[in-house]
Amino acid sequence: MKTKIYNTLVLLMLIGLIACTHNNANTKKEVPFGYAMLKTRNPELAKLSDWETVKNKALAYCDQIKNDSNALKSKLLLAQLYMQEARITGEHPYYYPAALSLLNDVIKRDPENFEAYAFKASVLLSLHHFNEALRVGTKATMLNSYNSFVYGVLCDANVEMGNYEEAVKMSDKMQSLRPGLESYARVSYLREIYGDNAGAIEAMKMAYQAGLAGSEEASWAANTLTNLYINTGNLMEAESIAQRILEQRPSYAFATNAMGLIEMAKGQFDKAILNFDEASSIMPEVAFYENKAEALKQKGNTKQANELYKTCITMLNEDAQSGHQTDMEKANIFLELGEVDQALSYAKIEFDRRPNNIDANHTMAWVYYSKGNFANAKKHMDKAMRMGTKGAKLMAHAAAIEKALGNNKAAEKYLSMSKKINPNLAKLAILKS
Repeated sequence: MKTKIYNTLVLLMLIGLIACTHNNANTKKEVPFGYAMLKTRNPELAKLSDWETVKNKALAYCDQIKNDSNALKSKLLLAQLYMQEARITGEHPYYYPAALSLLNDVIKRDPENFEAYAFKASVLLSLHHFNEALRVGTKATMLNSYNSFVYGVLCDANVEMGNYEEAVKMSDKMQSLRPGLESYARVSYLREIYGDNAGAIEAMKMAYQAGLAGSEEASWAANTLTNLYINTGNLMEAESIAQRILEQRPSYAFATNAMGLIEMAKGQFDKAILNFDEASSIMPEVAFYENKAEALKQKGNTKQANELYKTCITMLNEDAQSGHQTDMEKANIFLELGEVDQALSYAKIEFDRRPNNIDANHTMAWVYYSKGNFANAKKHMDKAMRMGTKGAKLMAHAAAIEKALGNNKAAEKYLSMSKKINPNLAKLAILKS
């Protein structure tokens, strides 16, 4: 599982979908109290029908705050707007600190404000401060135990901390309060964690169908479904859904990125690169650059790939300066660069924060494998696989570790499972080593 799914999903649940402000090349209205102005959107994203409404609403909220420093509702709405814009534009380092400042100000003035705690927990989740998100989200439930949003946040935070049984309880509570796109999506990724890939696909279909066609929420669910199909080798279905998303929402960069992943799985690396370039021209998402680097590497353009990986590190450092914890992402990229000691130092930081998380243990396992420490690699891989998760890459890495330890029978079993889950992975270097 990838953390980004939770960052996006929790923001889709914002109470009262908002959009807001007035800021373009000719209009510069400063937001009171040092908070950020809205950044002018990328031209493709500016074409979306909500942009004018977004600008106008934000201007109204700012005016209300300027006239009354205790306009807490306006501060909450402006914080929501920043969170929404972070997701739409990918400008996370710009918007999340602004949202957090507003929410902290509301909490300072009104220590019992449920919405401020709930939204703060979601921002912390997006910044990968998972344990703090869990603490703040729990505080929110003490103020209001009948709101589905906060149980979604707590589900995500427990997943990230590796508390999977507790995550299921939070998901069930959310489902009982408000079944719909957001709750079905959480059922989907919990099923994936527990090894039920077919069930994960069915639940994400329900999430997609619960959304309004062409809306960002439905596009997100459809794109997550696309990635589930990619990860389980069904490229035909994945491509069909990705194309449908782009017909309904042409500027949806994540679907363009998914098309690149599909082409890469086919071994069509030049086509994949074109898609990754298009996606990154719309949104500065690190994953798009990382995917392009992988495609270049698969083509044999190692030098160009490494330069792009270094660009990814620079982008992650910028995120880190805004409070975003990016250590696991850095660990994985330093591994691609062959800088194993650097990778280990970052992987350990992440592992120490959440020693029970599947992804943290998977990363530690592969770093130790890359260092030739196969015993430690197996220890972490066993922990990463304890929930029965059936990921093709996870299985391929488990196979490599078992083979290095001389456990050929186990290695063959895991490699066979990996190929069965996703036959297309065999086209990539992961199954050629």
